Amino acid sequence: MVRNDHDTGPNGVTVDDLIAGIFPLVDDLLQRIDGDEFTTNDFIELLRSLPEGEVAYEQALTRWGESPHHARMVVHGQVIPGALRQSTHVEWSGFAYGEDDAFGVPAWWRLKHAEATTE
Repeated sequence: MVRNDHDTGPNGVTVDDLIAGIFPLVDDLLQRIDGDEFTTNDFIELLRSLPEGEVAYEQALTRWGESPHHARMVVHGQVIPGALRQSTHVEWSGFAYGEDDAFGVPAWWRLKHAEATTE
């Protein structure tokens, strides 16, 4: 019986590899956005609205190496949330119940600079 490592895609790239590749862009974007909270879906939409963000998103899908649907599940459910968790500019704030995402379970994220301005 062959057992697959669910953190490694068919091309040998790992979720951690993809997080490392997209993290600099995610972290930079977090320093430039306004507001207090956002959902994973909101962030993915913002990321993809930027030319460099769309390129990074598409590269992550391609590097993972599975069907587009399965690759999006990995990017939405593991890679983007993993990159957000690594940033010192944001913290996880809970699941975003009622937010639809066919590829992952969205969460709420709170910008830390927003807390500093309200205290």
